[in-house]
Formats: sequence, structure tokens, C-alpha cells
Amino acid sequence: MSAIVADTSEWVEYLTGRPAALLDHALAAGLVVVPPIVVAELLSGARSVKDRDRLEDLLRDLAMPVADFSHWARVGALRASLRGHGLTVSTPDAHVAQCALDQDAPLLTRDAVFSKIARLTPLRLAP
Repeated sequence: MSAIVADTSEWVEYLTGRPAALLDHALAAGLVVVPPIVVAELLSGARSVKDRDRLEDLLRDLAMPVADFSHWARVGALRASLRGHGLTVSTPDAHVAQCALDQDAPLLTRDAVFSKIARLTPLRLAP
């Protein structure tokens, strides 16, 4: 198994104790890549300081792609390309998709928008 990018929707399932076998396996193998926006989304949903601290401890040691200027330029180009095909996506979703594309890694998600993105780009979704 190679690296895998995990979207917020998959993390929510995992953190609420629902089955997330692929994420669990990838975490155990040290193969999870977490986009910066996913960290922000997850931490903003923590219900207490204790939950946020525990979540920070979990996320801190995971690989995080660099989101420099060129990355954000690619995010903008991706959104424009998708819009040209009639698909409007949020900047956070485009960022997550671009992180997976930049890593040449499959995206683990439960969000249907990424299936639409994958039909129009080289984005690969994890099974």
C-alpha cells in the first residue's frame, strides 16, 4: 500500500467510531497524508479543549503536503477547469483534490463531490 490522502469526511467517520478500515490500516502503516485544510476543519469541529488536544496529537505526526504559492495556483487552475466543465467546487474541496493529485496518491473520502472531480481529472479515489 502506498500513501493515501484522507479527506475530512473519512476522518469524521473514523473519529466517531464508525468503520473506517482503510484509514485505520493506513494510519497503522504510517501512510496517511493530511491536507492542511483538513486539519483546520477537524480542529474547528472539536467539542472541547481536551478533544482538540487529542486530535492535534493524532494529526501532528502525519505527513502534510506543502501548500505553497504554486500549490494554490494549481488549486485555482483546477477550480477553473472544473467550472469550465460545468462543475463548481469549493476552494477547500479543490485543495484536497489537488493535494491528492500533487502526491499522486488516491483520495480516501465519503464525499460525492470527489467522484465528480475524478471523472474530469486524473484524481484517483481509494476503494
